[in-house]
Amino acid sequence: MPRIAEARAGAEPTSPRQRARRQSILRVAADIAASTGLERVQMHEVAKSAGVAIATLYRYFPSKTHLFTALMADQIEGFAARVPERAPGTSPQEAVFETLGSATRKLLRRPALATAMIQSANAARATTVPDLARIDSGFLDLLLRARGVERPTDHHITRLRLPILLWYGVLQSRLNERLTPQQADADLRMACHLLLAPGPETG
Repeated sequence: MPRIAEARAGAEPTSPRQRARRQSILRVAADIAASTGLERVQMHEVAKSAGVAIATLYRYFPSKTHLFTALMADQIEGFAARVPERAPGTSPQEAVFETLGSATRKLLRRPALATAMIQSANAARATTVPDLARIDSGFLDLLLRARGVERPTDHHITRLRLPILLWYGVLQSRLNERLTPQQADADLRMACHLLLAPGPETG
C-alpha cells in the first residue's frame, strides 16, 4: 500500500510548458507502474525518466499517492470527454452500465497500473489531495453524459454516486480475480438497473 499522502497539495502548473512537464511525468509514471506495480515505483526513477529534477517532481506531486491519484483523475476525465451519443432504444440504466463497463475494460488493459491508481486513491485524503475531487466530478460528468442529464439536480448526483461506489468494488474484484468478466458485467448491469430504475423522482 502507498504511504499516506503528505499534508500538502501539489502545485498547479500555470504555463503551457509546466503543463507539458506535468503530463510527461504522469505518462512516465503510468508506464513504470504498468510494468512494475506501485510498490516498486521510485520517485527518483520517475523524475529521471521524465527528464525533470526531483524537486520539480515533488513540487507537483508530494508523494506517490498524489502522483497516481492525479493519473486516475486524468484518465477518468479522458473517459468523460469521449462518451458517445446514446444509441436509440438504449435505456438510461443500460447506458450507464455500458459506460462503466467500458471504463473497466480500459483500465484492465494495464492491471498493475489500475491497481496503483485504486490503491493511491484509497490512501488519499481529500484535504491534501485535491485530485480526489477531480475523480469524483469526472466520474459524475461521465455518467451524467451517458444518462443524458443536462441539468443535474442533487437527486441525480446522489443516484449516480451509488453505482460509482459499487463500480469501485467490482473493479477491485476483477483485479483480484475474485470475479470473472462475465460475473462482473452481470453484477454491474444488475446494480445499474436496480439503483437507477425509474421511480417517483426519475433521473
